[in-house]
Amino acid sequence: MTGQTVCGAGARSPLWTFLRTETGSAAVLFAAVVAALVWANGAAGTYEAFWRTRMSFSVGSAGVSLELREWVNSGLMALFFFVVGLEARREFDIGELRERRRLALSAIAGVSGMAVPVAFYLAVNAGHGTAQGWGAAMSTDTAFALGLLAVFGSRLPGGLRVFVLGVTVADDFLALVVIAFAYSGTVYVPALLTALGVLAVLIVLRAADVRISVVYVLPALVLWGALLRSGVDPVVSGLIMGLLTYAHPARRHALERASGLFRRFREQPTPELERTLRRGLATALSPNERLQRMFHPWTSYLIVPMFALANAGVPLGTGRIADAFTSPVTVGIVLGYVLGKPIGIVGSTWLAVRLSRGRLRPPIGWGAVAAGGTLAGVGFTVSLLIATLAFRGARLEEAKIGILAAALCSFLVTWLVTRGLALLPPRRRARALLGRGQAIVDLSEPVDPERDHVRGPLDAPVTLVEYGDYECPYCGLAEPVVRELLAEFGDDVRYVWRHLPLTDVHPSAQLAAEAAEAAARQGRFWQMHDVLISHQGDLRPDDLLRHAERAGLDGDRFRRDLRERAGAERVADDVESADLSDVSGTPTFFVDGRRHHGAYDVATLSAAVRAARERAVLAGAGPRG
Repeated sequence: MTGQTVCGAGARSPLWTFLRTETGSAAVLFAAVVAALVWANGAAGTYEAFWRTRMSFSVGSAGVSLELREWVNSGLMALFFFVVGLEARREFDIGELRERRRLALSAIAGVSGMAVPVAFYLAVNAGHGTAQGWGAAMSTDTAFALGLLAVFGSRLPGGLRVFVLGVTVADDFLALVVIAFAYSGTVYVPALLTALGVLAVLIVLRAADVRISVVYVLPALVLWGALLRSGVDPVVSGLIMGLLTYAHPARRHALERASGLFRRFREQPTPELERTLRRGLATALSPNERLQRMFHPWTSYLIVPMFALANAGVPLGTGRIADAFTSPVTVGIVLGYVLGKPIGIVGSTWLAVRLSRGRLRPPIGWGAVAAGGTLAGVGFTVSLLIATLAFRGARLEEAKIGILAAALCSFLVTWLVTRGLALLPPRRRARALLGRGQAIVDLSEPVDPERDHVRGPLDAPVTLVEYGDYECPYCGLAEPVVRELLAEFGDDVRYVWRHLPLTDVHPSAQLAAEAAEAAARQGRFWQMHDVLISHQGDLRPDDLLRHAERAGLDGDRFRRDLRERAGAERVADDVESADLSDVSGTPTFFVDGRRHHGAYDVATLSAAVRAARERAVLAGAGPRG
């Protein structure tokens, strides 16, 4: 009851997994910040001495020698930005940003959410000789922002997570550009040309559809080393590698091929077939998803907390804090994040909606956009990274204090925003949180009551579509959940069943689907559907004849239609629509045309239907499929 397909009972959407990992890692990141502060204030000498320890790696006459802090900031953080690049590419290919208008809105909000804080910082620091630290006041920390968003839970809509992620993708990309061009040292041209040559090789490998990950490891290491030697911050290499890694949903034909390979291995378990099977399973998933699952936990739970431990340590004392808050560096960073971020994000989003006459519109309400703007004021990872490049000594400590203070203030301001939203009347609060933005539609073939099998009122405001297989045990488990859902929501939900017989693993599923269509020709589809889904182990031809009698069908007509395969074309149409919607397993649900990821228990599906119903009421819309 927690998965989408028979092949992955524990599966979650890539976006859901990304958000959950970032949210869970926020606690580890916070603990690392506390540990760094305790270490720096309890034994300041050992803290700095440890992170200034030099470590060298060499092969022959070539080698790299950096301090431990530099290895973390320039080496391990390249992996962090690799994961950022992977997620950005996934969003561009199959995620929320595949709709280019939404991509444009995220880019506008992200860029403005960086430009306005920079303007605040420069206004405060003009004439003080500290203007070079402007980059420390602009970038949002994705892990902290999403972690704090989880603290507010159901007070804010789920779509806000997607909005914040879209903004931070643009934020992180621009931050890397800023690091590369504004905070890199003197450029050594031969090394930069080498990096560009390696990048050309990587693009050729990508164009040739080379899927063996190991092939990319050596060019990636050379790219990192060349950028380090050139004077450009090598963390840029991570983002480049991530953006080159394409994403796509699992294709049904690839899964069917994997099933065939497994059968061959089951019949002849040889080492050769085992290797072929592993390659077949690997190619069924996109490289983006495989690499993200591999590296994201390491970056979230180890690399980013280690970065915090290496950089967040700053001596705190009453006098030092008082001095910091009279410093233009600290004040500029705090004002940039606490005021500049929400003003930039909310203001630019509002302007984009007005100037586009509604063609660009956020997927959430303005109250949620405001909460997202204040949450975006939590800057940490990239902000600290830029601060270490821009400042030294006391100025660096002042910048760190400003970054930590801004994170605390942004949390408090977000709490005030959510409290204000909670005081609104229910209808106004729903509008402020959900808005009228149109969600992305994943279902390629809209529901047609004249063609589709519909259970429930035809004019219900919410439509639940299931692609199912009568022999799939997970569809059998989902059936009572669907019935309970229909009973709970009554006239507010209509349910649609579409066929997706997985013939490579369920040999009787195709015939069962055609039997249901034969029953539909007699106007008794749902009676036959209920019998078939409750007798999943009895789907042989003789069993189907008994089921037809139980469903009250004309036996002779049913036999003739089944023998002539009268329903095969209709089943094929459903399968084709499933392929167009990138459905690869059963059961797969769509709520108002939007793919439902994750669990299909009563609580989870009810929450999705309830949110869709609220949106439908606000929009005053009819049924959507």
